[in-house]
Amino acid sequence: MGLRDPTPPDATAMLRTKTRSRQHPTFYDGAVNSPADASPRTASDAGNDVTTPGGGLDDRLSWYARPLGTAWMLLVTALLGLYGTLMLVMERVMLWNDPNHITSCDLNPWVSCGEVMKTWQSQLFNFPNQFIGMVAFPIVITIAMGLFARARFARWFWIGMNLGVLAGFVFIVWLWSQAVYEINILCLYCMVVWAGMIPLFVLLTSRNIQHGVIPAPAGLRKFAAEWSWPIIVLLYVGVLASILLRFSNAFF
Repeated sequence: MGLRDPTPPDATAMLRTKTRSRQHPTFYDGAVNSPADASPRTASDAGNDVTTPGGGLDDRLSWYARPLGTAWMLLVTALLGLYGTLMLVMERVMLWNDPNHITSCDLNPWVSCGEVMKTWQSQLFNFPNQFIGMVAFPIVITIAMGLFARARFARWFWIGMNLGVLAGFVFIVWLWSQAVYEINILCLYCMVVWAGMIPLFVLLTSRNIQHGVIPAPAGLRKFAAEWSWPIIVLLYVGVLASILLRFSNAFF
């Protein structure tokens, strides 16, 4: 008997395989259709920190987007924000105990935490704003400790964290506008919190874009990796410029 060609694969099985691949796209280092030398991951793993054969992932990431770099970035920025928050809480308690208390940051008529604390903006949700920081910054520090311990978090976790940090960033932008353009008095410890929130938001967002947690084209991922620090500097300069222009009489 003559040899026959092998039986072709079952068409139904092939269709199921294609359907499954569409429903569960393969991620390479947080992005779809990346170079073949990267190790594949499922969509549920996107955003996790993994090291691919040949170091493919870490070699393409900014230092703060790598596991230990992210941990240090979260820790330092959160500690800075927590310091400002704790100082505000301490001064708030002293004001409760003694309405005539002069806070440690009451430097002049234009820089006075005590005067700012007497405004409605300092209690937007009917409790002191600094209580929000007392809860939020320790959470960020806890996440940083988890990363130091080599914990891995799912994509939904990083998205939720980014949304939370975004909400905090929007809140401090509003507080900045109120202090500079409505209250016309600066709060020194509030500005310490601003200084921590700006890099926390920018670098965390850049980290998530680079990992594919936030879907983005290759050009945007490159922009996020290369322009994060210039953006932070521009934001700092913008805040400083607004203060110098608005309070020019106090400085010149």
